[in-house]
Amino acid sequence: MASEVNTDFLQNKKLDSIAADILKPVGITQGFIVWMGFLGIGLLACIYAYYIQFDNGLIVTGLRDYISWGMYIANFVFFVATSLVGMLISSVLGLIGFKWVKPIARIAEIIAVAFAAIAGLVIVSDMGRPERLPYVIMYGRIQSPIIWDVTVVTTYLVLSTLLYFLPLIPDLAISKGRIDHAPKLLQQTYEVLSVKWSHTSQQYKILLKAVRILLILIIPTAFAIHTVTSWLFAVTLRPGWDSSIFGPYFLTGAFVAGSAAVVILMYIIRVNYKLDKYLTSYHFDMMGKLLVLVSIVYLYFNINEYLVPGFKMKTAEAIHLKDLFVGEYAFMFWCVQLMGLVIPIILMLFKFFRKPLSLFVISIVVLVAAWFKRFIIVVPTQDHPFLPIQHVPKAWTLYQPTLVESAITLGTILLAVIIITVLVKFFPVIPIWEIAEEQNEADHKINE
Repeated sequence: MASEVNTDFLQNKKLDSIAADILKPVGITQGFIVWMGFLGIGLLACIYAYYIQFDNGLIVTGLRDYISWGMYIANFVFFVATSLVGMLISSVLGLIGFKWVKPIARIAEIIAVAFAAIAGLVIVSDMGRPERLPYVIMYGRIQSPIIWDVTVVTTYLVLSTLLYFLPLIPDLAISKGRIDHAPKLLQQTYEVLSVKWSHTSQQYKILLKAVRILLILIIPTAFAIHTVTSWLFAVTLRPGWDSSIFGPYFLTGAFVAGSAAVVILMYIIRVNYKLDKYLTSYHFDMMGKLLVLVSIVYLYFNINEYLVPGFKMKTAEAIHLKDLFVGEYAFMFWCVQLMGLVIPIILMLFKFFRKPLSLFVISIVVLVAAWFKRFIIVVPTQDHPFLPIQHVPKAWTLYQPTLVESAITLGTILLAVIIITVLVKFFPVIPIWEIAEEQNEADHKINE
């Protein structure tokens, strides 16, 4: 992000054209009502499933004494992972100076805000006594990794929300007189949230300084959020979790899932909102290259994570690896590795597969595989406790998510989609002032 803004772009005729393109989809349409109705009905059904769990307890799930972390915790790790893409796109690439991320940065922050918010909520679904959640704060111990996780997730959500909102303020001011097609309440919301922004050089100077500070602060916070999440597993002695590389292993996996999520949302916005002038094939090509890079790094950590214990073949590790490679979880494991990493990497090395539609399909497969990857990390290692399993029902030794459990998990995904839909539909999804300023600078260079 530049250190200062030349406000000449405000008088540029192109600003009107850019604003008209980006603001045209803003507001309530028939398609939006139908889509939100579909999501709302689905969410109500999932909320009813949670009511059943709240009323009867976790016995309605597949969780038992031996496998006490299942689909819910896999879902939590997935949401935390995907939310890290806001830091990767806005902070790392933005601070380095890659200008192609400008139209994408807000999309990444929308995903970061939605997924970080839901990540905190997912934990409640795994609690048998959710009314005791305040006790985590009231009586938490600083030496507990759970407290570390709550702290960094909350901090990351706050920073991501600020990084989404602050650069949005100039756009809200620009948009106030250009959204007559939107509901009055939304127009009033723009008036309030624009905080009397008047586009002075001093205001932009303060804004850029504040955003730059946030971009720097969010990097260690984002690294902490998934490193601490990995420590929830790694600080135990269980085979499959007892690993010294779980921190970077989780982080690189997070970048893969997050990058895939950004590509999916980019394509949906580009097609539905007719914004192909701003989300071009070049942007998809660059995101494809980024996805290849982070996937290769993640593949490297996957090889390390399984090759080293596989070489030593300690008794407990051997049982766990056999379960993954040729046992009960083999089909899921190899599908995740091949469909979620190896094949996408090979395909995306070719430019054809980095085109919008091709990359969109690949990213869907990668994101779905990313969720199942978290399931493989969480569940199989609990199948082999240190003490023998004796005199218990067979159902206790085999984890199978129930319909209620699956519905609650689906509910959290629907809620994240609702948040993303509202933010994308009610506010400019591409930064108007940054695009206008960039085009103004390009025009000046041409004239020179």
